[in-house]
Amino acid sequence: MSKHPRIDEALAILSTLGLPRAQQNERSALCLLALLGLMPDTAWAKAGNPLLGITPMMEFSREQYSKQYAPNTRETFRRQTMHQFVAAGIALYNPDNPARPVNSPKAVYQIEPATLDLLRSYGSRAWARKLKTYLDGREGLATRYAQLRETARIPVRIADGKRIRLSPGEHSALIKAIVEEFASRFVPGGTLLYAGDTGEKWGYFDATALHELGVRVDAHGKMPDVAIHDPTRGWLILVEAVTSHGPVDGKRHDELARLFAASSAGLVFVTAFPTSALMARYVSEFAWETEVWVADVPTHLIHFNGSRFLGPYR
Repeated sequence: MSKHPRIDEALAILSTLGLPRAQQNERSALCLLALLGLMPDTAWAKAGNPLLGITPMMEFSREQYSKQYAPNTRETFRRQTMHQFVAAGIALYNPDNPARPVNSPKAVYQIEPATLDLLRSYGSRAWARKLKTYLDGREGLATRYAQLRETARIPVRIADGKRIRLSPGEHSALIKAIVEEFASRFVPGGTLLYAGDTGEKWGYFDATALHELGVRVDAHGKMPDVAIHDPTRGWLILVEAVTSHGPVDGKRHDELARLFAASSAGLVFVTAFPTSALMARYVSEFAWETEVWVADVPTHLIHFNGSRFLGPYR
């Protein structure tokens, strides 16, 4: 929470309008307030629509909200906030002179009229109604960027009489997402054979089913976080859930390949992350011929090279 309620309100609005997480920050909130000429004691109903360049926005942030930004952050304001505002349709670029050259020092932005009308109702009884009308006619930028798609989902099978019980925590939440979101989309009708647990290493373990695939693992084996059998395609999907430790890099790929070397099913290696931001920290470490899945964009996979998409390599 900010010490300025207006900044917190602007952040809430950006989220509601469907801006991506990268634009749900204080800098973007201040840009929105600047576009509205909304000072700390100005009511939303009194929001205006001044024409503003990047430097005046930064000056507004300093003078009205005591937020100082270095001059060399102008490009960050432009590329990481205002570009997305324009793409989302909540701001106009050079509305006074659309023919103005790109990157002109005279470039200005202005709040889009329908957005201005909506935001003037923020906090009033008309807000919910106007927001619904506004969103019905627009696609959130986060949704558009994610290119969400419909994917067939078939629940992962678990042996009769067995249930998953995982310790609470971020890691277990990601394992749950792997089983319910990743597997149901990309391994439809698969069978869960193993799910690790931070509290108990063997959170769920179907040793019999693994033995039938030729795999015998003792308590000292460095198991993946999740193992799912795809009987239709003859695959064994091994998933590493990353919340603190690393992904399937070259070393981990070799460990898992040796541990499951006797498997009659082809091995598929997947690294799973809770967020794209966390994934970005490890992008240089992924082993080739592996897949990456991110829980906050569950309908897509990132494929690291290879001659096929999502399949085993002999």
